Amino acid sequence: MRNFDMPRRALAAVLLGGSLAAPQSWAAAPPEAASCAACHGAEGMGNAAAGYPRLAGLPAQYLAAQLRYFADGTRSNAIMAGMAKPLSAAQIDALAAYYAKLKPSGTPAPMPTGEAASEGERLALRGDWSKGIPACIRCHGPGAVGVGAAFPPLTGQSAAYIEAQIKAWKDGSRRGDPLGLMHTVALRMSDAQTQDVAQWLAAQPLQPGKTAAAKP
Repeated sequence: MRNFDMPRRALAAVLLGGSLAAPQSWAAAPPEAASCAACHGAEGMGNAAAGYPRLAGLPAQYLAAQLRYFADGTRSNAIMAGMAKPLSAAQIDALAAYYAKLKPSGTPAPMPTGEAASEGERLALRGDWSKGIPACIRCHGPGAVGVGAAFPPLTGQSAAYIEAQIKAWKDGSRRGDPLGLMHTVALRMSDAQTQDVAQWLAAQPLQPGKTAAAKP
């Protein structure tokens, strides 16, 4: 949601109310989504090379909460703070609802090889209890497809983004996690473990519509 000049394709969709050259989803997009598309793409799938995350298909409550966190400083990011602070509550809810309804798509990253692959899989599926690190799937659900609004899907995100977020939880530039869980976990992870699990998760197939409901 970076305030760059929007791509011509997105600009045409906004000015013309949707065109044959523009993605169909833009016909129902709130006006604020034009700025988001510059970094997160017209279909909300992000930019893996630049480390911009996918928004498409993430829970609306989660997306709305993150925008509020950027606005109030709970998540420290100068670019996103500048984008989120001017938004009204209604605009935040509209953006969150819009991106939540988009269907994620795309090809996973290549699977890492050797020790990186086995260590990434171990951390994601079993954790490292000798260091007090729980498996990713214990909170983010089987297949890391997400659980409720507090634990988002990890599949469909780039390795660069996942790694950056673990480091942000570790250094405190990202907060808002339930009971400080991610901060605690991140502090126990080495840089090598962070990289390995991020690469393994980025290589997992997308499972659109499989986000699990939170347990009562």
